[in-house]
Amino acid sequence: MGAAGAVRGRGGAGLLRLVQKVSSTRAFAKAAPHVIPALDRAVHRFTRGRVLPSALLLPGVVLTSTGARSGRPRRTPLACMPERDGGGWILVGSNFGRPGHPAWTHNLLAHPDASISMQGEDIPVTARLLTGGERAAVWRELLAFWPPYAVYQGRVAREIRIFRLTRTPGSG
Repeated sequence: MGAAGAVRGRGGAGLLRLVQKVSSTRAFAKAAPHVIPALDRAVHRFTRGRVLPSALLLPGVVLTSTGARSGRPRRTPLACMPERDGGGWILVGSNFGRPGHPAWTHNLLAHPDASISMQGEDIPVTARLLTGGERAAVWRELLAFWPPYAVYQGRVAREIRIFRLTRTPGSG
């Protein structure tokens, strides 16, 4: 289910527009990185991986990657765009339109083998950074899925990183 479908099912198109408008503000970009992940981590842990509060608005996963420098497991709640064919997930390193790539993107570049937790299921995945025409095609889909990504890109000089996660072969 796309972002619009997830929100419309819980309160209508008006709520979707409101959430998109709020998430496009600089105040949201300043506060959200401190509040949303902490709340997501706590609820996700408390419910044993079955509930991710931010996924009530957008599909979401908890990414477990290997720290690029530390080599330690790092758990990061993230919005995702499930691919239509069910073959994988798209993660966007928007960092809410703030400067600098988010740490989890560095981790995936250094260690592409990771896992995601989604609705109580742990899924081994392999991440691949999208580039060129493939990235451009997915970017267009992302903007239809969640228009605030255009606002985030407009705020930063860097190209926002986009990753495709696919199930690790042999993992089910």
